Amino acid sequence: MENEFLNKVEENTAVRAWSKKLQSKKWDSLAEGYTSELQEFTRVNVAQNESQELRDIWARWDERTKQLFYQSYGDISYLLDIKVDKHLFRVMVQFWNSAYKCFTFGEVDLVPTMEECTTLLRCPKVQVRKTYARVFNGQTFAKKLMNISRMSEPWVTARIQQKGDSKCIPWENLQDLVLTHLDERKRVDTFALSIYRLVIFPKALRHVDEAVADLFDRLEKGITPVPAILAETFRSLSLCRKTGDGWFIGCVQLLMVWFHGHFWKVDKVSYRVFSEGYSPLKEEAAIQRREDILEEKWIEILQNLKEGDIEWRAYWMVPDEIMYRCGNFDWVSLLGIWGATRYTPLLVLRQYKSRQFVPTTYGLAQCEFSFKGAHYKKKVRELSDA
Repeated sequence: MENEFLNKVEENTAVRAWSKKLQSKKWDSLAEGYTSELQEFTRVNVAQNESQELRDIWARWDERTKQLFYQSYGDISYLLDIKVDKHLFRVMVQFWNSAYKCFTFGEVDLVPTMEECTTLLRCPKVQVRKTYARVFNGQTFAKKLMNISRMSEPWVTARIQQKGDSKCIPWENLQDLVLTHLDERKRVDTFALSIYRLVIFPKALRHVDEAVADLFDRLEKGITPVPAILAETFRSLSLCRKTGDGWFIGCVQLLMVWFHGHFWKVDKVSYRVFSEGYSPLKEEAAIQRREDILEEKWIEILQNLKEGDIEWRAYWMVPDEIMYRCGNFDWVSLLGIWGATRYTPLLVLRQYKSRQFVPTTYGLAQCEFSFKGAHYKKKVRELSDA
């Protein structure tokens, strides 16, 4: 299977020829009869879980425990120190292109890619070819929490609550485990689960729900969480744009770091990115950025962006292979923890210092759905097979 994957690596010229061939057959499903349903302005809520308690716990850990965390979960702890510029983020949402799943700033199309987010999160255990797909008939929420925490079934069952349409456990209960669990490994695991729930997927404030536990329970098998993170980020951006308001439930901190990576003009690529210990998240967390730029000014800046105004390849990005298509479609399927979507890396090849061209987007308009309603399990199986 490994060799089969590697044999599919293609040169950029071959990719362009393949895409043009598909364009001549199918072209763009959005070009004819497509009408935008976006609201003129989106009033997005970027309420975040308070991370000070997590930062205090991290500060009390010794270096040995922190290294154990890095080895298992990479650099996600640095997300706790990334400041969110709410003015900038609210403006960014206005430029989200729901049809093509990318940001369109003036003359520029940009989108966070799997390769970029994998670089930012930098986890040695992640295997990029093993992606998450939700299992609907697997272990119960209680069993997953028992696996993660090594607590007894009565302890776990007594603390599970029903919140909306999902089961969850309050953060306070997990906090107690992080502070008092006798097993250092379980303290680290529970702390990482808390970051995934409270920072990366902040759907229910101060609660960890079943969907996040399902993803987290399988991280130890080496699966990459990046497609799931991107799926929920894109789905939440699209939903906010379509309804004109809403609460963003993706990782704002990760989007901030990605944005600044393309808008921080540098004269040359520093060789520090080739260092084994280099962490772009750690570097970003240490930077003091202005927070007094109002939304009106950000709108003016982003509306008038030209191709020469940005750093196409982020300064922390090392050239690598690109996952650019899924089967015969030149877009990539993304399975999240609450739903699915797709994105088109071929729209943003300049982020890899490659020649840009317009791919087909046949079927892209019908690709987004939640894990509820009719026939969604069949769609998930089809995407998993692809």
